Amino acid sequence: MKNVDYLSVTEEVLQQIKSKGAFLVAKSKDGKKINVMTIGWAAIGYMWRKPIMTVMVRKSRFTHCIIEKASSFTVSIPGGDNSGEALDFCGTKSGRDVDKFKESKLSVVPAQKVDTPIINLSGFHYECKIVCKSEINPDFLCKEYREDVYADNDYHTFYFGEIVACYKTIS
Repeated sequence: MKNVDYLSVTEEVLQQIKSKGAFLVAKSKDGKKINVMTIGWAAIGYMWRKPIMTVMVRKSRFTHCIIEKASSFTVSIPGGDNSGEALDFCGTKSGRDVDKFKESKLSVVPAQKVDTPIINLSGFHYECKIVCKSEINPDFLCKEYREDVYADNDYHTFYFGEIVACYKTIS
């Protein structure tokens, strides 16, 4: 494992998220529920004098009910080409219906600084402490995006996480 400066890998990480996706893991505060989902959107930046990663989760997703009660989340960005099937599976199946970890043969390992585990794979990992959440207000969203992205009115909640650890693992 090698700690990395989150800004030095931002372009590479966002390109991977955009082109192939990444794994978002959420764990309920009581520790009874852990879920993984594939994300294709994220933002990395600097807000409130802190490094921040923002992830978006639709209210209809099983992950939403878990992350709503969570204090942290992790994002794992696979480093090789061998995670495509798992990314596809976790992006099309619901944790309400299947055990995504078992079915996709993914496993988790403890994170360094947050309660939520990371996916056990080679690649970049972000550990984030949730500092703010915000639901999209459709009244403040341009018509083009409402019609293009939210035709079914299934809006995202944005979760702003302070990046407390960023590192690369190689297996």
